Amino acid sequence: MENSTVVNASTQNQTDFFGDFLTWTFTEKDPRYLQPFWDLRLGYEQYLESPLFPVFISVVFYFGLCLPFCLSDIFCTNQGWYKKYKIQPDKEVTKAHYYDTLTLTFWNHILFIMPAAVGQWIWTPSTPLPDLAPTLFDFLWHQLAGLFIFDFQYFVWHMSHHKIRFLYRHIHSVHHRYNSPFVWVTQYLHPWELVVVGFLTTTNTWFFNSHPLTVWSYMIVSIVVSVEAHIGFDFPFLLHNLDLTGNIGGSPKHDMHHQKPLTNYQPFFNHFDKLFGSFCPPMSAGGKKSKELQEYEQIAKDCKKNL
Repeated sequence: MENSTVVNASTQNQTDFFGDFLTWTFTEKDPRYLQPFWDLRLGYEQYLESPLFPVFISVVFYFGLCLPFCLSDIFCTNQGWYKKYKIQPDKEVTKAHYYDTLTLTFWNHILFIMPAAVGQWIWTPSTPLPDLAPTLFDFLWHQLAGLFIFDFQYFVWHMSHHKIRFLYRHIHSVHHRYNSPFVWVTQYLHPWELVVVGFLTTTNTWFFNSHPLTVWSYMIVSIVVSVEAHIGFDFPFLLHNLDLTGNIGGSPKHDMHHQKPLTNYQPFFNHFDKLFGSFCPPMSAGGKKSKELQEYEQIAKDCKKNL
């Protein structure tokens, strides 16, 4: 009886310690691990408080992130690794492709993003910068929640623009001009789609009254996952290859959406596509088709024969 009491007391102490540790780490007692990074803002408040700063960081980061993949498509096509990791290695990215996509991207930024930024600069008040950094818990879960919310929003928007013929023909078909994505296809969008996607991305952190550092990081993370979905490569270090749950789509899944437009509507994850029957197994690096994809295509072929 005494031994049982000792064991129970020991177990209770371990549980209390673990609970106290989580409480200390992930609540108001969080020692603000991000504070040293947040303190780098000191002396630059007049720039960071500006309503233009989120626009500036988004545009600069987007083009900076796209550039390495752009250079790869220009200068590395004859290198072994290029064909090895390209999802559709038989498709070439030409100068005409670059001219077309960059021209539309340029005019979208000039005619829509820039006026929106100017309006935001005129009518939006400066961003208040608190003295304390966000807690690590808030910093992480706000961004993850924002991604899941956007994933659902865009799934509904995306599916409706494929199912409703008018919306596809006059809006979303622009993005599907290329069935083999490359990096500049990311923002190769009809202006209405650009505005909607930008609005949803910008406003999702408003639900949580997120810290400015969290908002800026969320914008960067959103750009990373959007660009990565369109690069046309399946590198082993990408997040979907490290995900043990199989719930992250990544570039192969969205690449397959451009090949089979009535599949894979979710931009980041897989759960809604699997739930509603729109999931298609993707090709992997080098154009390799998995057993699941071969079975999917055979079933689709058999269904067409029976129509």
